Amino acid sequence: MNVKKTWFSAGQILLTLIVVVVAALVLWRIVNYYMFSPWTRDGRVRADVIQVAPDVGGLITRVDVADNQQVKQGQVLFVIDQARYSLALRLAEATLEQRKATLAQAKREYARNIALGNLVAAETLEESRTRVDQGEAAAADAQVQVDTAKLNLQRTTIVSPVDGYLNDRAPRVGEYVTAGRAVVAVVDMHSFRVDGYFEETRLHGIQIGQPVEITVMGETRPLRGHVQSIVAAIEDRDRQAAPNLLPNVNPAFSWVRLAQRIPVRVALDEVPDDFRMIAGRTATVAVRTEANNDRQAAHANNASGAVASQPATGASGPAASQAAGASQ
Repeated sequence: MNVKKTWFSAGQILLTLIVVVVAALVLWRIVNYYMFSPWTRDGRVRADVIQVAPDVGGLITRVDVADNQQVKQGQVLFVIDQARYSLALRLAEATLEQRKATLAQAKREYARNIALGNLVAAETLEESRTRVDQGEAAAADAQVQVDTAKLNLQRTTIVSPVDGYLNDRAPRVGEYVTAGRAVVAVVDMHSFRVDGYFEETRLHGIQIGQPVEITVMGETRPLRGHVQSIVAAIEDRDRQAAPNLLPNVNPAFSWVRLAQRIPVRVALDEVPDDFRMIAGRTATVAVRTEANNDRQAAHANNASGAVASQPATGASGPAASQAAGASQ
């Protein structure tokens, strides 16, 4: 009976020790993951947004797109009133024809003066040659005006610079747009990425090219990517630019110093076709250090195996002959 009680007590102690060890391991894994592992919930889906601004001003006479529509590169977005620019082109072409006629007349006079030889004074010949040069310059200037008018007429048709999506609102017919002022924004569909803002205390475990797992809020399937770059500088809020170009450092600071957030850019490797990419969505970014360590270990094992498999060279004498005999 005492033996049974002894075994029962020993079993309880052993079970208790096992439970404590497992709990300690689980606790350590949790603490290591939440306190030291390179991951963050402060991630954002980002994309390049191109602000489309017309190069000429005028009334919008035609709109070929709708709000939030997907567009292709070179697709017509809207057209500005072309009447004024067509008239400007016609005026420039008429001016060019006039100056060409003037140039032709100057060339005929110059050729006639040359044919007369000594009958024409040298001063008169020189003046006729100058009129030819001036006519050529005027014709070239008129040609530039024609090319500019053609370019302005071409720029009245606004096209999408990239493949992407119209952001929120397309222009409306009858709106007046001015040159250089953005009218519509296009989100580049080939520029989606994820920016993770990691605490500076966790950067030691992040390297360029490491695999990354991204979980976008509201989605059940994680995305795969890799670390593309880490920023080289962030803003120093305790230092401002002074008018005399001297450093202006805040003399007071909080004794509780929070870790700075460092942006890390993650390039997406796998995106499902039915995944809705929207710039600005919140994401959790976790760098997969285990996969990187496994890859490095496998590379080291392959390297050591290759070294071990190489035959020894330069061995001679009795030791070498004994090794050769033993291997046969």
